[in-house]
Amino acid sequence: MPDIANQTLAQTEGALDWVGMSNIEMPLVVGAANEPERPVSARIDAFVNLTDPKAKGIHMSRLYLLLEDLSNNDVLNHDSLRKLLHDFIDSHDGLADQAYVKFSFDYHLRRKALVSKKPGWKAYPITLVGRYDNGKLALQLGVDVPYSSTCPCSAALARQLIQDAFAGQFGTDAEVDAETVHRWLGTTQGIIATPHSQRSVAEVKVLLSDDLNELPIIHLVDAIEEALQTPVQAAVKREDEQEFARLNGQNLMFCEDAARRLKFMLSHQSQFFDFWIRVNHYESLHAHDAVSIATKGVPGGFQP
Repeated sequence: MPDIANQTLAQTEGALDWVGMSNIEMPLVVGAANEPERPVSARIDAFVNLTDPKAKGIHMSRLYLLLEDLSNNDVLNHDSLRKLLHDFIDSHDGLADQAYVKFSFDYHLRRKALVSKKPGWKAYPITLVGRYDNGKLALQLGVDVPYSSTCPCSAALARQLIQDAFAGQFGTDAEVDAETVHRWLGTTQGIIATPHSQRSVAEVKVLLSDDLNELPIIHLVDAIEEALQTPVQAAVKREDEQEFARLNGQNLMFCEDAARRLKFMLSHQSQFFDFWIRVNHYESLHAHDAVSIATKGVPGGFQP
């Protein structure tokens, strides 16, 4: 059968940075540190460079079949990802010396409610990127973590309105019975205003250190949620909603505050060589979003 890639010269000569396929749909089994292996539905980008300026093209089917073998016969983990990148290059001997692959999928975790401890599923969008370039292998892990953010400015303004309502109800100099105040605070007149909060998302990418041999998906998710303190919930009873309200009130934050919390936390994680953070506060007051971006500042690393 004719093999155009091998038997035909390029119409115009020139090396190419990347050639391959994107948005490949494939089921995979993912192995992460401290979690059982689990199936996911992934979308995959797979590329190699084309170093031979005269070659018509790469062998895309070889990339696909290597992914197919991973899907059917192996588990996506730290070791298999390294092997896959080497196999990409080996399958294109004389044509390529760089390889790139990206896996995107939802990773489901059972999370317990704050007080009742009722379990529920939460899906975390994950990206796993591997790149082999000039003899160096780089693995990058990304996750989106939703959380709640309550505006410090709005909270201060709400407190002022509550103080004004108190003064209007009881006067500034009058002796007030504690039980009367307690009952009044339980009414809508007592809490006349509340601060605005919104669902927010922290997008985090980390470059894994060379000495890691497992994918720290759960560790990264836990560290982000611990730093922010207000992760969105799955199963919720009234006591959980009350605790969530308390955590929001005790963790007021602008987008700058959230980004600095994450930057401080990630700076003390030795297993991450570099990181990139983008926090998105999907404003309930404004029609636009509030965003803050931070990187570790590694020379030649992630850029803002």
